Amino acid sequence: MSRTYHDPLHGAITLDHRNPVEGLLIELIDTPAFQRLRRIRQLGPASLTFHGAETSRFTHSLGVLAVARRGFDRLTARHPSLAPHRATVLVAALLHDIGHGPFSHTAEEVFGSRHETWTQRILQESDPVGSRLQQFDPALATQVVQVYRHRHPLPLVWQLVSSQLDCDRIDYLLRDSYFTGASYGHLDLDRILLALDYDPDSQELVVARKGLAAIEHYLVVRYFMYGQIYNHPKNLAATWGLEQAINRARDLLNLSQLSADDTMTAWLTQDPQTLSLDDYLAADDAWLLYHLQRWQRHPDPILSDLCGRFLDRRLLKAYELSHLTPTQQEQVIERVRSHLQTLNLSPDHYCGLRRANSRGYSLYQRGIKLRGNQGLEDINQISPLVQTLTQPQQRTWLIYPQDIADWLQARGHLG
Repeated sequence: MSRTYHDPLHGAITLDHRNPVEGLLIELIDTPAFQRLRRIRQLGPASLTFHGAETSRFTHSLGVLAVARRGFDRLTARHPSLAPHRATVLVAALLHDIGHGPFSHTAEEVFGSRHETWTQRILQESDPVGSRLQQFDPALATQVVQVYRHRHPLPLVWQLVSSQLDCDRIDYLLRDSYFTGASYGHLDLDRILLALDYDPDSQELVVARKGLAAIEHYLVVRYFMYGQIYNHPKNLAATWGLEQAINRARDLLNLSQLSADDTMTAWLTQDPQTLSLDDYLAADDAWLLYHLQRWQRHPDPILSDLCGRFLDRRLLKAYELSHLTPTQQEQVIERVRSHLQTLNLSPDHYCGLRRANSRGYSLYQRGIKLRGNQGLEDINQISPLVQTLTQPQQRTWLIYPQDIADWLQARGHLG
């Protein structure tokens, strides 16, 4: 009567079918929409940079559930009034990423889809998911959507799933550091969960003052993971190149010079937020890679080259231009565009600027509150370390083909 998922981070994640909430979770995991997450990579094309980064949104979602269950059940033991919200918290944790498209966040950059919107649509339109939520509690789907929109009347419920300190971020930092081999990404999960508490007056998720060091470490880890992993220049170049391939495919389709299945045709010609549920759920990593495999033999030299570059990891290069002013950056890109034209390489598809913004902490959705002698205080009012992490950072890279590296070097653009 139980189901166990063996996870490399959390060990055995066992769900008991005799428990009504956990029985519902098992049924939701078995739906086609959730099983599709096995075919969606957690870190998109990052495995082209970090070869171990091949874990899926399925494994991450189970990990978020495991962290949320540990955290919520511990809080409920201290605050029994929270118990009626267990189903909402755990279902929201499990399904929070069910709306991701191919290669996760990469689909949002390449096609313009928004996984948060699709998560809510799947809850409302997918009968295998919606019917199970309805049978458990007719109000449950609405309550889960309230969590995703940060509108649940009990702030702690949505903060556990989506905030500056939530179970989603905790799991993806642990998981992504593990699979990319980034040793600085290790978190002390036990100390973080022990630090979490509930404030009955504000109804918020708060942190005990003794847990300050564990939360500071969590925020520093997040800062480094964004700087060194998520915004790694090779990842940015891979995504940029894939985006150019899709743009070229869209142009050729509009000219009736491209063959694609009905699902790809819909993705290339429609706003991805208006796709049918069937067309959205039919798109996964294997589907996208299948089209890239076909298109690398297309007679159009730009499309075939861009697809081949992605598949064979002959990626475009990235060089940081953050030290230059915006005007200087634009001057560099214009010179590069002009030179590419002399080489018969399309400037629109082979060079560009990619910008990435990151910060280690912000007041997003109420921030992180610590319980101290003066009541609840935001962590950045207490920790000098966190104050330094609130400063936004923007980095800019020039994306270019290896073919012109010597030309750039000769003109001093590559240092």
